[in-house]
Amino acid sequence: MTQSSPLIFVLVAIVTAAAAAAEKPQASTILAIRDTRFTVNDHPTFLLGLSLYAALGEPEALFRRDLDDLQRQGFNWIRVWATWASFDHDVSAVDVRGQPRAPFLDKLKSLVAECDRRGLVVDVTLTRGAGPGHLPDLAAHQRAIDTLVPALADHRNWYLDLANEHDIGDARRVPVSELKALRDQVRRLAPNLLVTASFGGHDLGEQDLRDALVTAGLDFVAPHRPRDAGSPAATQERTQQTLALMKRIGRNVPIHYQEPFRRGYTKWEPTADDFLTDLRGAIAGGAAGWCFHNGSQRATSDHRPRRSFDLSTQRLFDQLDPEEQKVIADSNRVATSAANPRPVR
Repeated sequence: MTQSSPLIFVLVAIVTAAAAAAEKPQASTILAIRDTRFTVNDHPTFLLGLSLYAALGEPEALFRRDLDDLQRQGFNWIRVWATWASFDHDVSAVDVRGQPRAPFLDKLKSLVAECDRRGLVVDVTLTRGAGPGHLPDLAAHQRAIDTLVPALADHRNWYLDLANEHDIGDARRVPVSELKALRDQVRRLAPNLLVTASFGGHDLGEQDLRDALVTAGLDFVAPHRPRDAGSPAATQERTQQTLALMKRIGRNVPIHYQEPFRRGYTKWEPTADDFLTDLRGAIAGGAAGWCFHNGSQRATSDHRPRRSFDLSTQRLFDQLDPEEQKVIADSNRVATSAANPRPVR
C-alpha cells in the first residue's frame, strides 16, 4: 500500500457521500405556521385546494394531468387519504394493522415528492374505523404513523390529519387522550411536521378547541362545517367566532376548511355561487385555507360521477359537472379578490 492510499480512501468517501446526497430528494416546499396563517417557504399563503382522496389509485399519467390543471387554475394543495377503500378499490398506503402496503406506500411517497417539486401542499389523512381503508384501534393507528412519517421524512410540503372527523360518535371516533398520544408520537418522529385532527359536521365550541389545542396539542384546526343550504352564508361569522374563542384560550392557530359541503351528498345540490360564497366567507372571516370538496353521487345506482372517491379509470377533472367546473375556473379569482378587497372611495 502506498502513502497516497489514505488520501484515495478519503476522496472515494467524499465522492460516495456526494452521490448519495444527490440521489436523496431535497425538500423545496416547506409548509409552516405563523400565528393564524400558513406559510409556504416563509411566505404567508392561503391554502386553496381540492379533494383528491383516491389519488393513490389514479394512473400516473392521469394524476399528472390533474396536477397540471389544478395548478393552472391557481390551486396549491390537495387532500389525499393514506387509508382509502371505495368501489372495490383499496388504495390504502397501510393495511388495517398499520403496516406498509405495496404498491401504494411507494405511490404516496412518489406523490408527495412530485407535489414538493411543483410547490404543492399535501394533506395526508388517516381514519379510524372497521374494514379495509380504516385503522381499527390505537395500536394499528400507532403503527400507521410509524410507517408513514419516516417514509415521507424527506419532505416538508405535507401535513397529517391524524383522524378524519375524530369526534363523530361511530367507528371513526378517536378519544382526545388517544389523539394526544398520537400527536406526541408524531412529534418524536418529526418535530416539524404539522398535525391536525378534523372535526365532523359542526362548528367548534370552546371545549372542542381546548381539547384539540391544549390537551391534544394539535397545530391547527380543521372543522367540517354543517352541509346545508344555510352554511355558505354563515361561514364568515362562524370563522370569526372560532378565532375569538381561540384568542380567549390563548391558542391562536390557523382554521383550515379542508372538507366543506359537496355536490351529490344530499338533496341540496350546491351551485357554483354557493361554493364561491363559502370561499369568500372563509377568507373574510380569517380562515387560512379552503377546499373545493367533491365526491361520489349518492343518488345514482353506480354512484357516478364518483369524482375524487374513485380515480381508477377517470381523472378528477374529467368527472366534474358544469357547476363544479365553474368553481374550478373562478376560485383563484375570488380568493385573490377576497384577500385584497378594493378600497372604498
